[in-house]
Amino acid sequence: MSKSNKLTVQKIDISVSSVNNEDYFSLTDIAKYRNRSEPFSIINNWMRGRTTLAFLGLWEVLNNVAFKPLEFERFKSEAGHNYFVLSPQKWIEKTNAIGIISKSGRYGGTFAHKDIAFEFASWISPEFKLYLITEFQRLKNDEMVRLNLNWNFQRTLAKVNYRIHTDAIKEKIIPLELTKEQSAVIYANEADLLNVALFGKTAQQWKNENRNLEGNIRDYATLEQLVVLSNMESMNSVMIHQGLAQKAIAFSFRPSASSLSAICRVDNSASAVNNNSASVIWSRRFCFSRAFISLCVFTVIPVHS
Repeated sequence: MSKSNKLTVQKIDISVSSVNNEDYFSLTDIAKYRNRSEPFSIINNWMRGRTTLAFLGLWEVLNNVAFKPLEFERFKSEAGHNYFVLSPQKWIEKTNAIGIISKSGRYGGTFAHKDIAFEFASWISPEFKLYLITEFQRLKNDEMVRLNLNWNFQRTLAKVNYRIHTDAIKEKIIPLELTKEQSAVIYANEADLLNVALFGKTAQQWKNENRNLEGNIRDYATLEQLVVLSNMESMNSVMIHQGLAQKAIAFSFRPSASSLSAICRVDNSASAVNNNSASVIWSRRFCFSRAFISLCVFTVIPVHS
């Protein structure tokens, strides 16, 4: 991606900058979807939440060797209280965070790595997040045509929260004395928890039904399913860190599976992402919005003073 691009999502212009070859979205622009005059207040309110802080801290632990965990723990202990206020500048200054950056000047504002920006967009509006991802996909596809890059948006999306999810499993669930083979079983069980909720079957069940296909069940997921999966991996990692048992987590995800099945009737055997028919695209967007709003309603946890 070039140094700076703009996406237009539901009449909101959103700046996207390249930082160390990573895409950073303007949270200031995204927040204007809710409050055009004071977008910073929307960002500050989002950052006050316990779930938000848990996600931000975990992202930094996985991606930033210079992150200050002690300062993070202090913020986390205060999160949720009426007196607690946290701005992007304070977060960056105290924890040495890199996932969120603050720029001054005419083209400044608060920017965040795409992993974090998608989480913020989901908190703002699940529907808005879907349109944002769709427009980002279009931008990447256009760039791929121009630069002839072999870039696969779906696989990139599938990896957005994959490492956060597996690291949570490694840290909180897998005992140190287990072998690699035993650990692999635990990883597979946790992955299948999400597979069953989203696809209605385990990876092995899908493999048994599709012996002629290469790859795994997630390789044949649609864009809609991968967006939902990314969100579920994010929430599952937070619940694992909170110590929830697998049965409790499965119960939380169970309504999501039935909602997706009833609303979208998605065919898992092939992806419809490359279908360029305008009518199909708009019908998918409508289906996508309804399904994702139903799926994610339990994850959107705004904090009230």
